[in-house]
Amino acid sequence: MRIAQYIHRVDFEDGGPPRAVVDLSRVLHERGHEVTLVTTVSRDVPRDWLDGGDGPRVLVLPRPALPGELFKRAQLAPVGDLMKQLDLLQLHGPWERANSQLGGLARSAGVPYVISLRGMLDDWSMAQSALKKRIYMMLKARRLLEGAAFVHCTADDELAQSGKWFPRGQGRVVPNLIDLEPYADLPGPEEARAAYPFLKDGPVLLFLSRIHVKKGIEHLIEAACRLCETGHPVQVAVVGSGDEAYVDRLRRQVAEAGLQDRVHFLGHVDGSLKFSLYQAGDVFVLPTSQENFGFVQFEALACGTPVMTTNLVDTWREVVSSGGGVAVDQDAGAIVEGLIPLLEDPSRREDMGRQGREWVLEHLAVDRIASQLEAMYDDAASKNGP
Repeated sequence: MRIAQYIHRVDFEDGGPPRAVVDLSRVLHERGHEVTLVTTVSRDVPRDWLDGGDGPRVLVLPRPALPGELFKRAQLAPVGDLMKQLDLLQLHGPWERANSQLGGLARSAGVPYVISLRGMLDDWSMAQSALKKRIYMMLKARRLLEGAAFVHCTADDELAQSGKWFPRGQGRVVPNLIDLEPYADLPGPEEARAAYPFLKDGPVLLFLSRIHVKKGIEHLIEAACRLCETGHPVQVAVVGSGDEAYVDRLRRQVAEAGLQDRVHFLGHVDGSLKFSLYQAGDVFVLPTSQENFGFVQFEALACGTPVMTTNLVDTWREVVSSGGGVAVDQDAGAIVEGLIPLLEDPSRREDMGRQGREWVLEHLAVDRIASQLEAMYDDAASKNGP
């Protein structure tokens, strides 16, 4: 099948979506599909792809020249030419205004398209800048969504929340594809402990994700304060980059609580050191307000690290059913109550880590998810068939 993926920016500091698109493009190419990755920012596109080596074709468009991040007609000429060669287009996110332009091009060319929501129509997300989003939904996004062959959600809970925004559209649930190859042979925790000696003074609570106010890191810091006060001293590693104003606020919270020697901001970490950090953590904690999938939860599980998430994550049921995680309210007290039994029972943590890793390697196996995606693509193409 000839497939194009469009995402505005391939920059891994933007979080899960660009990683998902790169992994998806790679796997589809390896499974024999003709894949074109279309973007305007190619920072983290594999270099060999950009150099025309073995891998998906890459089409780098100029930055949108019109207000509102819209493309001029001439800028979209290469996409118009590409449409003539496609069986399917996949878009990512309903609020990217250029997606409405590309969706319109696909409809005009008779090319079916799938749009992945990436959690952007979840209840929490829709409550942010609510009026602006409702207006844009009426003007552009609903047509984009209902014109899609499928609106791709990554969990049943995501579809349940988002479906009301495209009542005449067709939702389809397929988990995100994760490249699990790096998790087959993990580096072990020593690399991280050598880089960050405080990890040896555990137990260690690890947060690793894009830094954004929705992540609720303040609840984790407050929980760490309460744990220390009740005789359960912990080390907290906050790994990631993003909203600097939010980071400054968190640093002030840490200073006011006197936790400077216990809460550590490590910035963006990648490669083998990231995997080693997962393994060095005793519990991975994601105190977030919203995630549609939460790649980092399943990365942690794949590294054998127990996960604590909130019941505001669309995949919290999957995390719990894996045997490797627990879900709590987004509240420092609930986090403390959930953590103490884990901190006091290393054997339970070890057992959870083993179960979670086994679950991810089975239920999120690349072939299994890729087959589900291919079935969605085939069904989308058949809608435009004879």
